[in-house]
Amino acid sequence: MLDFGHTRHAPIIILVTNTPIVNSSQSIKLLQDNIAQVIKGKSQVIELAVVCLLARGHLLIEDVPGVGKTTLAHSLARSLDCSFKRIQFTSDLLPSDIVGISVFNRQKQSFEFIPGPLFAHIVLADEINRTTPKTQSSLLEAMSEAQISVDNQTYPLHQPFMVIATQNPAEYHGTFPLPESQLDRFLMRLRIGYPTPDEERKVLERPQSLHPASELQPVLTAQHILDLQALVEKVRIDDSLMDYLLAIVQATRQADLLSLGVSTRGALALTKAAKALALVRDRTYCLPEDIKELAPAVLSHRVMPNRAQGARARSVEQAEGIIHDLLESVPVPV
Repeated sequence: MLDFGHTRHAPIIILVTNTPIVNSSQSIKLLQDNIAQVIKGKSQVIELAVVCLLARGHLLIEDVPGVGKTTLAHSLARSLDCSFKRIQFTSDLLPSDIVGISVFNRQKQSFEFIPGPLFAHIVLADEINRTTPKTQSSLLEAMSEAQISVDNQTYPLHQPFMVIATQNPAEYHGTFPLPESQLDRFLMRLRIGYPTPDEERKVLERPQSLHPASELQPVLTAQHILDLQALVEKVRIDDSLMDYLLAIVQATRQADLLSLGVSTRGALALTKAAKALALVRDRTYCLPEDIKELAPAVLSHRVMPNRAQGARARSVEQAEGIIHDLLESVPVPV
């Protein structure tokens, strides 16, 4: 069974089994605390990463090099007793290197499919914008339908399935910006940011390790995550909140500063994320604050500022700013 008791300074050691979850809030807090042992001073980023996992979504982490993008992905994966694969994206990476390839077996006189690293519960797509659009697009079916089609055969992926992609900002050399169709498959886009001086001191003072997340122990199993994801579906969202969410989506489509508004997939993503955030905060119902807080992370990468607003390299900050302004213009239900 899960042991939720731990001291402040001792590492969390859990005996992981497939025992059904009794208290979802304790399980979620246990997962967040485990990740926080490595990722210091970023409780909001950790919470949103867990929300993305419970909402059956995929996470895009975009920030400058060296702030912990890959470490966050490793820490989340290590905290789960699930299969984990890392793909280092480079300019010469091929789609078959990701999804797998069919190889002719001479003994059987037939082709056999050799699965690629995408056949795992948690997949880290490291520096995804350093590979070509052709290879990037090989993730589309997996991210939207949790399956892969190769040589007229369809192969289901493991459940739960989550892609955590990291990328450097577009102005860095040797990058291929993700197309809009690819960005739309990510539930959220997060930026970690620099730590505060106090938190950075804690990082510098702790024992140095090549892989800080390698010392973490898994605290939840794949079945536990599936159980939590099922609970998310039961979270209630009132009709007035649904109208509020749709008003935000409509505002993005009518905004003069945007040439591309939020799609229906984006509206579904915001709905799922709001329900997951409510569960993470130990509620069975959504609040307007859930939608308003999540909108920048869930919607900003799905919109496109007008060309007149500046170069694409700065569209991340501009899109987030436009979403914030639109949120202030939409009345909040009471």
